[in-house]
Parts: sequence; C-alpha cells; structure tokens
Amino acid sequence: MVDADQTFVIVGGGLAGAKAAETLRAEGFNGRVILIGDERDYPYERPPLSKGYLTGAKERDSAFVHEAAWYARHDIELHLGQSVTAVDREAHTVRLGDGTVIRYDKLLLATGAEPRRLDIPGTELAGVHHLRRLAHADRLRQVLASLGRDNGHLVIAGAGWIGLEVAAAARGYGAEVTVVESDPTPLHRVLGPELGQLFADLHTDHGVRFHFGARFTEIVGQDGMVLAVRTDDGEEHPAHAVLAAIGAAPRTALAENSGLALVDRADGGGIAVDESLRTSDPDVFAAGDVAAAHHPLLHTRLRVEHWANALNGGPAAARAMLGQHVSYDRVPYFFSDQYDLGMEYSGWAPPGSYDQVVVRGDTGKREFIAFWLKEGRVLAGMNVNVWDVTDPVQQLIRARKPVDPDALADASVPLESLIA
Repeated sequence: MVDADQTFVIVGGGLAGAKAAETLRAEGFNGRVILIGDERDYPYERPPLSKGYLTGAKERDSAFVHEAAWYARHDIELHLGQSVTAVDREAHTVRLGDGTVIRYDKLLLATGAEPRRLDIPGTELAGVHHLRRLAHADRLRQVLASLGRDNGHLVIAGAGWIGLEVAAAARGYGAEVTVVESDPTPLHRVLGPELGQLFADLHTDHGVRFHFGARFTEIVGQDGMVLAVRTDDGEEHPAHAVLAAIGAAPRTALAENSGLALVDRADGGGIAVDESLRTSDPDVFAAGDVAAAHHPLLHTRLRVEHWANALNGGPAAARAMLGQHVSYDRVPYFFSDQYDLGMEYSGWAPPGSYDQVVVRGDTGKREFIAFWLKEGRVLAGMNVNVWDVTDPVQQLIRARKPVDPDALADASVPLESLIA
C-alpha cells in the first residue's frame, strides 16, 4: 500500500527519471517525488544530441522532456546540478554532494551511462570531444560549424551509431571526416557484415573516409590543440578535432558501493534487476541505460542503451514502485537518421545468435527491411526508408515461431499475414 506520507526518490535527471516522475503522478501517487540530477539542465532526451540539435535542424529546447514549469505544477522536487554520493540502504537515505541527506521509501536509480574514454596519449588536448550530455552537444555543434567554415578535419574513433550520426552531421556542415574503426565494417557488432557495408557505402557516397581494422594509439597536438591522430598500423590522419565514440559504460558506482547486485562487464554490465526492474533490494529499482533486466520474452538478461528503453523503462519502474504487477518485456527498439537514410531496428540479434539474414526490398536503393533469423524464427528486423512496419516486425519477433524465408523476402506478401 502506498500512502501520501511516502517519499519516492529518483536519482538521475534523464529521460527515464523524468518519465518515471511523470508516471508516478499520472498513476495517482500524491506523496513526495524528488528528482535528483547532476546536470544543471532540466531532464532532456539524448537523440537530438547527435541528430536534430547537432545538425542545426532543431532548437536546443526541443530536447527537453518537459518545460521547466511542468515540474512545479506537478509538485516534483528538483535537485539539479547535484550528485548523489552515497546510498544507505539500511537507513533508506541518499546523501547529496552538498551533504544533504534525503530519506526515501522507494528509490529509483536511473543514473544512465558515461562515454568510454580513450586510454592513449593526447586525450587532454582541447580538441578532443565526447558526446553524451547536452553541454557536449552545445560545444560540438559549434566545433562542427567552425570546421565546416574553415575546411577543418574531424577524426572519429568508432563507427557505431554515435560515430556515424556525428559524421553525417559534420559532413552537413562541410567538415572533412575520417572514421577509424577496428572492425571490418561500421556497426559490425550490431548489424554484422551483411548490413554494415551498406552504411559504409552510404557515408563514402557523402565523402566520409573510413580506416578499418585500426585503433587510435596517440592524438598529436601542439600548443594544446589537436594536429593529427596516429593509429596502430602506422598511419597518421590530420585532424583539427577528434570525437571519441567508442561506446558507453553504465554508471554503477552508487549501486556497487551500496552493495546491490551487478552484472559482470563481460556480460554487458549494469545493475541487475528482475522483470519488474527491481534490484536485489526490494525498495530499490533501476531503469534506463544502467539497468540490466531479465527479459521475460527473450529469456536473457539485457542492458539496452537506447531512447525507447528509457522512455518505457522509467514508467515501468514507477508502476512497480507503486506495487503494481510489472513484466517489462518491451522489444528493444532504436532508430537513426543519417543524411537521407532513416532506419528503425527492433529486436536483439547479437553476433553468433542468427543463422540467416533475409532482405525484403532493394538494398541498392536503400529501401528495404532486413530480418535476422535463427532456425526460421525472427530475432530482429531493421526497416530502412520503409515506414509504418514496426508493429508487424515486433509481432513477428514476439511470435517466436518459424516463418517461411521466401515469404518474408517477398514484398507482395503482407507482413501481417506471416504472424502466427
């Protein structure tokens, strides 16, 4: 039973935390809701940071989850620009960086992730960037515009989603771009070689240079500024700015220091939670990038670092905090926009998990749907410049039953007719 005297504390001022607070009020909780974020900005969504806001197509305010006045109207107590330094699970308290101690009845950890750092000489130079926070995007947007005006060169470490989206944004400003990637294709560990080459071709067509099979070894500078990047195969790439886009690590320090169960880094890391997003402590929950949840549909533990997981995971955790039955079984979903290519990906098909890739449509025109199958069952689907198919793709994944690959590849066969 939840009553008005209870206090629910949310640590993390991102999308998951903001949507959790919104859901608590929408579900009728009238106790205290305290949202703590270590950034001074109001909670915001991250996709605009590498998409619309970075490219200049959208204004900064487009990233915010709610307008500033929304929090006061819904009696959400905000502590912005404040870090939480400790969680005392026995006392049911959190301690802030300024020494303030706040008691909680239920606690949600939505602490997100932080960019992985390059462990090489030269990372202290002024022209080395990461992209995770709105302040990073503010700075990088100005840098890309300057590079475009001055015919400057950006070198990116990593050909994952962030690396590719920033490459597209940089080319939009007119900057020269080189992407260094240790794998043989972009997105190799997500899409495999079958589809990774498509993204290599897309960016090459727009003037991006790739250097595959190599890693950064040093960032060379002079007078504190970037001059070049050296790689482990002896190459040197001129650079005026560098972006490290080599992934993100879940921010688990609070959970670890308080004794909550974690998942090994080799298995993806994160805070271990059950299908209701409850941690090893019944009064502590976790959602968003930091949560490694047991997935009731896929029968495995997953940590998903994408917008939809924060959007849906925060509300799911809030309902579980209120004592509602929750089985968080959303099909993983993410999207990307690069130049004139828009894509949506649903499912989970890591390398080695599938035995066939089926394509419906025309990859040459970049208008198609790709499906990853295991013994005829659809594990994942990606639609590229083909729209309004996410629902049937996810239904095929949920069905977990064999599908005729020939029918799946035949665009004249409605996807809906293949759902068992």
